[in-house]
Amino acid sequence: MEKTIPVIDLEKISEKGECNKLREACEKWGCFRIINHTIPATLMAEMKEVVGALLDLPMEIKKRNTEVIAGSGYMAPSPINPLYEALSLYDLGSPQAMRNFCSQLDVSPHQRQIMEAYGEAIHGLAVYIGQKMGESVGVTVGGEFEDWACQFRINKYSFTPESVGSSGVQIHTDSGFLTILQDDENVGGLQVMDTSSSFVEVPPLPGTLLVNLGDIGNVWSNGRFYNVQHRVICKEATKRLSIATFMLGPKNRQIEAPAELVDHDHPRLYQPFFYDDYRKVRVSNKMPTGEALELFRLVNEGK
Repeated sequence: MEKTIPVIDLEKISEKGECNKLREACEKWGCFRIINHTIPATLMAEMKEVVGALLDLPMEIKKRNTEVIAGSGYMAPSPINPLYEALSLYDLGSPQAMRNFCSQLDVSPHQRQIMEAYGEAIHGLAVYIGQKMGESVGVTVGGEFEDWACQFRINKYSFTPESVGSSGVQIHTDSGFLTILQDDENVGGLQVMDTSSSFVEVPPLPGTLLVNLGDIGNVWSNGRFYNVQHRVICKEATKRLSIATFMLGPKNRQIEAPAELVDHDHPRLYQPFFYDDYRKVRVSNKMPTGEALELFRLVNEGK
């Protein structure tokens, strides 16, 4: 039987059965699709049009999209990912950050209006999903995730007939807490690695969103949540677009597992640290699949 990733119905998320399903998805898969979410289909379609237009801009304009933190800003095709490029907006919730991004890329007032509406909706959804993930493991989250920094990344894969079967983007984990992905509703290629180290296809499902858990999700949950490795493979000679929203980590405080997830049988796995420090270590040491977490792990000496 072919494996498929879990599907979570947000309209039922407060019911015990769906809450348990969410917890299992976080622990065993590190990813899940969400249906009956709050992002209007019309807004998703309009946002994809904006993304396509921005990624079709001349290279000299896209290069104005500069780094704010390590690994943000414009990502041009590279020897590792020759078919991939991306634009990035760090700190999605900041009006100033949005103004800077729009100014860099000569975004029209209409495009900016769509981006702001999408950003507000997707940020609220990320906070809500984070809260429900916490509740699924017995943590009363409250406003925990509302001030966490978020990053937008809009992605373009320029697949050719010669590239079919090759890698669109290398195997990696996401560095943050969770990622909400609006994947291309027509073009597949995304694969996730399950806990048995087998890759599982994630085919498009129009109208849904995909959630991936990253390295900070593993830290915050004290090792309970699986930071899923994933990649994109070229399936057909066409353009593929996707829109990723990363909830990264707290802006002005350290990341550490809540007290409810630490006890005698589950000692604290990681020392407290700032997200930016983790990201710098991960990027500078070229550790794309979560290896940098080991540098922050505590030695519990059998306690």
